[in-house]
Amino acid sequence: MTDRKNDKNVRDAEQLVEEMAKDPRVLRMKSFTQHGKVSTYEHSLSVARMSLKLAKGLRLNVDREEMVRGALLHDYYLYDWHSRGDKLHGYHHPDIAARKADEDFSLTSKERDIIRTHMWPLTFLHVPSSKEAVIVCIADKICSSKETLEGLLS
Repeated sequence: MTDRKNDKNVRDAEQLVEEMAKDPRVLRMKSFTQHGKVSTYEHSLSVARMSLKLAKGLRLNVDREEMVRGALLHDYYLYDWHSRGDKLHGYHHPDIAARKADEDFSLTSKERDIIRTHMWPLTFLHVPSSKEAVIVCIADKICSSKETLEGLLS
C-alpha cells in the first residue's frame, strides 16, 4: 500500500508541475535565457522534475507540493541576467526571485527558503534548512551543469 500512496504523491506532484507550468506568470520565464539555449522556464521545469526524481530515488519523505513550487519558482527573477549588467547575479538573484515569487504566489516559509538557498554554497550564509531545499539545491546543480555543458558542446 505504501508504494501506491507514494506513486500517487509523485503523480500529484507531476500534475502540480503541469498546472503551474501553464500559469501566465510562470510562462513569463520563457522570455529569458538561463544556460546556453535553455530558457529559465525550461530550466525551472527540469529542476522541479529532477527534484521529484531525487526524492523518489532516495526514498525521502518530503512535502512534494512545497518542493515543486519552490523548484519551479527558484529562478523567478524575471530579467535577462546576461545583459542586465549585474556581475553578482549568482549572489543576488535568489533573494530577488524569492521576493517576486512571494508577491505573485504567496509562498510558505519553506518555499521561500527553497528559493533563497538554492545557490548554496555560493551564497554561503543562506544554507538550506529542509530536505526539500537541499534536494532543489542539488537538482539545480545537476540541471545547470547539464544545460551548460550541452550549450558548450552544441
